[in-house]
Amino acid sequence: MKNINRFLISISSIFLLLLLHSCKEEKTGKQELDTTKTPIEIEINENQSIHLTREQMDAIKLTLGDFEQVKINGYIKTSGTLGLPPNAYSSLSAKASGFIKNSNKYVEGSFVKKGVTIAYLENPEFIKQQQQYLEVTAELTFLKKELERQQSLVNADAGVIKNVEELQSKVDMKTATQKGMAQQLAYMGIKTASLTPEHIVNRIAITAPMTGYITSISMHDGMYVKPEIELMEIVTDNHLHLELDVFEKDIAQLEEGQKITYTVPALGSTVYKGEVHIIGREFNSENKTIRVHGHLEKFRPRFIKDLFIEAKIWLNDQTVEAVPEGAIMRDGGTSYVFVTNNKEENGKVAFLKLAVMPNATDKGYTAIRMIDAMPSGMQVVTEGAYYVFAQSQLGEGGEE
Repeated sequence: MKNINRFLISISSIFLLLLLHSCKEEKTGKQELDTTKTPIEIEINENQSIHLTREQMDAIKLTLGDFEQVKINGYIKTSGTLGLPPNAYSSLSAKASGFIKNSNKYVEGSFVKKGVTIAYLENPEFIKQQQQYLEVTAELTFLKKELERQQSLVNADAGVIKNVEELQSKVDMKTATQKGMAQQLAYMGIKTASLTPEHIVNRIAITAPMTGYITSISMHDGMYVKPEIELMEIVTDNHLHLELDVFEKDIAQLEEGQKITYTVPALGSTVYKGEVHIIGREFNSENKTIRVHGHLEKFRPRFIKDLFIEAKIWLNDQTVEAVPEGAIMRDGGTSYVFVTNNKEENGKVAFLKLAVMPNATDKGYTAIRMIDAMPSGMQVVTEGAYYVFAQSQLGEGGEE
């Protein structure tokens, strides 16, 4: 037969090939052949079918079966980052213009508590503002006393009511001015209750607005800053959550409450757990994804801003068509199963290699979708497929 290549190889040769192939495919299970058996003869014809005798099938303990309906907890593979809500971020800025002085030696990643002094801000204007406040306070004190005096005269029919009205107007205006200036000084951190001419300060403290970790620093001593300039960013990880991007093809399978497992490759292989909390309502037409927000369980990784994560969103158990994991062989980027009608022809049984799309694996079974059509009356090689695959590789390599 011109279209048939016959190869006679010893079991020991096959065993060596299997060892090499197992390294290539990173298989963890090892299977052994009985080297006392007679040599196995392999035939591969134009249809890429493999022919084995019954003796050969027995030698490799080949088992046949059908597709099984199995409940498999499938998952959606996705990726994203560890995210934070808007209120977990805080920008630190100066409350007035001035020069940075005596900044503490914080670096990115440092932990700070709310209210701790980060640096000081100096400006001669601070002295002027306090001086003006004290002057207005002194004027207001004088006007109030004069108002009391004029009111006493009026009550004794010795004063002029117009003078009382004018003084009351001045007192009201000075009071408004004083209170406005007091609010400005309080905003800057200067306490007016203890402010006297002997306690005028020339600098104010820049304090942390929240407890958290410093993620960026844009300040140094001697730098002139304004209130609109961000000097530092602080984040808190109290409300850390997952931000995952799920592709369009998987959106229909999403439900709130589904379990999530995830890893942070940069931090190791530890698997953490979470739960789908919110499914976004906006579709990203550029990368064809939707955003999913997940809550984390108490055991979680340390937060590093924008760190990449890999995750699986686990679906509810569903009955699918599946085969044992060992029935699926992978060659490059394609997966296969071997099928046969288990009928002898000229003393041999023919096997076909059919391409499949493997899906989720659970409890030793893998859900599959057929790519190549499945001929009727066929059974699947459920055990021994690895040997059949290795023999097919030998046959392909020996074609002339």
